[in-house]
Amino acid sequence: MSKRLSNVTALSIVLSSFCILPADAAARGEKKSLQIYQAVSSQVSARVTIRGRVIDKSTGEPLVGVSIKVKGTKLGTSTDANGQFAFNSPETGVLILTYLGYQTTEVQINNRTNINIAMEPASTSLTEVVVVGYGITRKKDLTGSVAVVDAKDFQKGNISTPEQLIAGKVPGISITSNGGQPGAGSTIRIRGGSSLNASNDPLIVIDGVPLENSNISGAANPLSFINPNDIASFTVLKDASAAAIYGARASNGVIIITTKAGTSEAFRVAFHTVNSVSNNYNEVDVLNADEFREIINQYGSADQIARLGTESTDWQKEIYRTGFSSDNNISFSGGISKLPYRLSAGFQTQQGVLRTDNLQKTTLGLVLNPRFFNDHLKVDLNVKGSAQRARFANTLAIGGALTFDPTHAVRTNSDRFGGYFEYLDPSQPTGLYNLQGRNPVGLLEQRRDIGKPLRSIGNLQLDYKFHFLPELRANLNLGYDIAKGKGTVFVPASAASNYLVNETGGLNNRYKSERKNTLVDFYLNYVKDVESIKSRIDLTAGYSYNDYLTTAYNYASYSASGTQLTADPAFPFDKPHYRLVSYFGRANYNFDDRYLLTATVRRDGSSRFAEDNRYGIFPSVAVAWNASNEGFLKENKTISDLKFRVGYGVTGQQDGIDNYGYLASYQLSEPNASYQFGDSYYRMYRPSGYVSSIKWEETTTTNIALDYGFLDQRITGSLEFYQKDTRDLLARVPQAAGTNFSAFAVQNIGDMENRGVEFNISAQAIKKTDLRWDIAFNITRNKNKITNLTLVPNDPNYIGAPTGAISGGVGGGFVQLHPVGASKNTFFLYQQVYDEGGKPIDGVYVDRNKDGIISQEDLYLSKRADPTVFMGLSSNVNYKKWNAGVVFRANIGNYVYNNNFSQTGTLKQLTGSAVTYNASRNYLETGFEGSGFQILSDYYLQNASFLKMDNISLGYNAGRVLGGAANLQISAIAQNVFVITKYKGLDPEVPSGIDNNLYPRPRVFSLGLNLSF
Repeated sequence: MSKRLSNVTALSIVLSSFCILPADAAARGEKKSLQIYQAVSSQVSARVTIRGRVIDKSTGEPLVGVSIKVKGTKLGTSTDANGQFAFNSPETGVLILTYLGYQTTEVQINNRTNINIAMEPASTSLTEVVVVGYGITRKKDLTGSVAVVDAKDFQKGNISTPEQLIAGKVPGISITSNGGQPGAGSTIRIRGGSSLNASNDPLIVIDGVPLENSNISGAANPLSFINPNDIASFTVLKDASAAAIYGARASNGVIIITTKAGTSEAFRVAFHTVNSVSNNYNEVDVLNADEFREIINQYGSADQIARLGTESTDWQKEIYRTGFSSDNNISFSGGISKLPYRLSAGFQTQQGVLRTDNLQKTTLGLVLNPRFFNDHLKVDLNVKGSAQRARFANTLAIGGALTFDPTHAVRTNSDRFGGYFEYLDPSQPTGLYNLQGRNPVGLLEQRRDIGKPLRSIGNLQLDYKFHFLPELRANLNLGYDIAKGKGTVFVPASAASNYLVNETGGLNNRYKSERKNTLVDFYLNYVKDVESIKSRIDLTAGYSYNDYLTTAYNYASYSASGTQLTADPAFPFDKPHYRLVSYFGRANYNFDDRYLLTATVRRDGSSRFAEDNRYGIFPSVAVAWNASNEGFLKENKTISDLKFRVGYGVTGQQDGIDNYGYLASYQLSEPNASYQFGDSYYRMYRPSGYVSSIKWEETTTTNIALDYGFLDQRITGSLEFYQKDTRDLLARVPQAAGTNFSAFAVQNIGDMENRGVEFNISAQAIKKTDLRWDIAFNITRNKNKITNLTLVPNDPNYIGAPTGAISGGVGGGFVQLHPVGASKNTFFLYQQVYDEGGKPIDGVYVDRNKDGIISQEDLYLSKRADPTVFMGLSSNVNYKKWNAGVVFRANIGNYVYNNNFSQTGTLKQLTGSAVTYNASRNYLETGFEGSGFQILSDYYLQNASFLKMDNISLGYNAGRVLGGAANLQISAIAQNVFVITKYKGLDPEVPSGIDNNLYPRPRVFSLGLNLSF
């Protein structure tokens, strides 16, 4: 017997003595002992370092994050940003490579130390699976209008709210930020919106939980609680055939957000940081100190001239600053005993360009994705939490900086009013002019509005595939969305904005609200491929229960010293509450991958409606013909994809309705509306406005589309035509005289339509191993028209509902209408008359009805606030370790009423008060005195079409660092780079179409680092 076998025999005896082997194992022969030796020695055999690179077999592009394991062991690694890998492995064995969207690949090691591997895309890969309402479907089975944007195509840079990631990326969806305030949200419109005064916001669903987008106390935007770094993809459902499965909440489209899931791969750590500098690169053009002094000396009173100072203060520069932001995120992912997980944490601090504006945000996320019973039971747990601390700047300083006297310094030598300059009036008890604007810097520095909101969103989803019938799945989704917001507002008694001579000056108030939304969804899904008839059947039926409870707390107002200024509210809190109960079903049929049919129906019941109108039924149907799978095109590489789609469906709307608005109710009168009985005054109850017959607003959508692909999918895109017809529009409008004591109530008032066309194209312009250029373009044309308003029936003189409130004039006014036969938010103004040199003539307007006088009868419908056309262009170039990208957006046909010019660009603005206000430089062009109908002149309506470079980025993959333990990527990003426009105001992108002291969007420069271990 050889020495080696003798050692094996000895080993077997030792193992038997520890009860690892039976006592007689040594006697069973050397053959068995040799097998034990081989098994043990294979675990301790010599290892070598194996290196290599993994690429896409069809494109030659490196694949990042491919999981590589040695079969039968726990040894493994993953590829870096160049597709490269290196790890210690046995000299023999099998490498198993897995990657999302690619076929699992097995490669023999065969004593090699350098192995390059090409992986093939899977023809039915998960990358071709699209998340839709209540489940997923194959991309090739889609019949509705659905767009998907994943992480590699997101906008880059300093992103504080998730919707900004896809701005300009999807045809038919317009995303306009509401300003440059930290955490500020966006106005999102899918195909123009479907309502007038009810919500036009799309439904947003995150990991199966529908979100309520109502405001949270202490937060600038409800979506700011979601960490953009946790998001994996967006799916946008644009037409009713895709969105009707959500029924009553889908009239304005649906955005489904899918966050990053856990993985069963090796433990990985990823750290991402973006540090940014923001600056206000543009200012509203106002008179400088010398111009101001010249005009006051010429036209001002003796008192006004005497009050002129000798300084030259640019108040806009005084209130704005350079802001610094830092966004840091770390995530841990992997699998523990077949328990895939992802744990993420983020901390963001952001300074606004308006002084004192700050936001701090901490987010946590936990994802667990275990699988049981041979993947028959899938469990997905998602929990996300966010805590914010925000100091909100007093935005009244924005308008104040445009009009405050530029001839005085910010501060004085006096300690009065905190040391800030203010106009004094000795005749007043406070020593201040009552109607004079306050020092803009004082407005900022002497107000502390601190909000501390919390929000958590989560769900537990159980998906069970029946053992006895694996084609059938049961899915239970339990979700919640809980938010608590509170804050305080403190203004010192010395502040001029709230100054009083007794103990009641200043403010020391608080606010608070809570929201608790819960969700239960259950559905059954049956998917069966019937090869004998070349068919695929996909059936879904389910139930949904949504409960929405809000608690709004009411507090009395207090002075800075704690003196109570107002009476305790009659009701310390209000608890609006409503429920939504739904039943839904969907059927997908695919014949031979050529002919497709989708039909859905949803029945929604809302507690916001009376029993007779409580339930609404929302059906849809869509068909598609995949011509590229016909025999005459099946092998054609030039036309690689060709699909025709037609869809029709109905969706609903209930947002904006009072929870019990169909019931008669009473509310306590205000203190100044009390009833005198003897020597006492009593607050009485009075009826509120209500409409018992209120019913669902419904939108019907027709969609006709063509999907195409050329040159083996090097060029892809789609062309879509749609029409959306909304009936029974919901709006809060005046009630007929004598209805009840309240002037306004939510009613169904009319009909509206949106028509449009969308086109998008994506191309791989260059596709080489070391060089790749991808470019994508989309364009949308949308036309909106109100077809009927029943607010004042049978009144031929009624032309529309007023909207678009402005500042200035006597009590302000409205400059827009919702008119019958034209677009919502159409401007309604006087037509300005100009002289031969093109200068507007003060007080002269076109007598459009030719009755010899200028009156309201001469107002006319002009341009619309919404763009007729909007576009997006993205370009990305990858060259070896370098990458560069750029994003452009454009709007065409949108107009903006420049309320800054109309309110401040007159001589009356400068000299019409006891003290003097500054004016916009526009006064030098018009010479308007500021009387009559000047503020309603269409001179102030300006073309706001624009082309913006939203984003430009440059990245470099530095490769392995820290001794090969981590991969480093570096990026430099600039946002809001430039804008080309004819608009003369601060920024042409104004969601409402009325520019009045918009918080400026800053230009942002960022440096980003990504470290992955």
